[in-house]
Amino acid sequence: MEDVLEVYHRPYDPKSPVVCMDEKPYQLLGEARAPIPMNSGSPKREDSEYVRHGTCSIFIFTEPLVGKRHQEARERRTKVDWADQIDKLLTIHYPDAKKVVLVSDNLNTHTISSLYEAFPPEKALSLAKRLEMHHTPKHGSWLNIAEIELSVMSSQCLSRRIDNLASLREELSAWETCRNEESKCVDWQFTTADARVKLKRLYPNI
Repeated sequence: MEDVLEVYHRPYDPKSPVVCMDEKPYQLLGEARAPIPMNSGSPKREDSEYVRHGTCSIFIFTEPLVGKRHQEARERRTKVDWADQIDKLLTIHYPDAKKVVLVSDNLNTHTISSLYEAFPPEKALSLAKRLEMHHTPKHGSWLNIAEIELSVMSSQCLSRRIDNLASLREELSAWETCRNEESKCVDWQFTTADARVKLKRLYPNI
């Protein structure tokens, strides 16, 4: 926990940006019956019944000190999918960064070994050298700032039924563009000193 908190209070360094990532499973749902449009004096009405069209996974990366984020919806969230996202992170979104400081939960796909499953050893090693990974502890996913972005995404973009991956990607792209234009940052206030007082029960007695 303290490891992640110390990362959040590092001074901003464009050559070593702090980026938080997380994933969100999403169920693609269609309408069983066409909704009744809103009219004067009556709201839009939807049937509670829906049609399942499968699931997908939404990856999100956010740089809280700059107010920049990007996302991608994919059919799966395997080790190879994660490795492909890291490749894009380093080569497309942060090509000039000497090293990206990546905060994520400790899911078994979020490891350097995933890079070796997806790419030849030479490429996997070159990507790994540009990553400084920090994992939130078990039951401590609230420390991941990317969860804040997922919460905002859910309320602003995913609060209705979307039945196919192409439409979902269009909606998410529009949301990302709008939020990046507004440069919405996260001002993280919880410090290591706070943790030692407010979460004292989590520390061992010596």
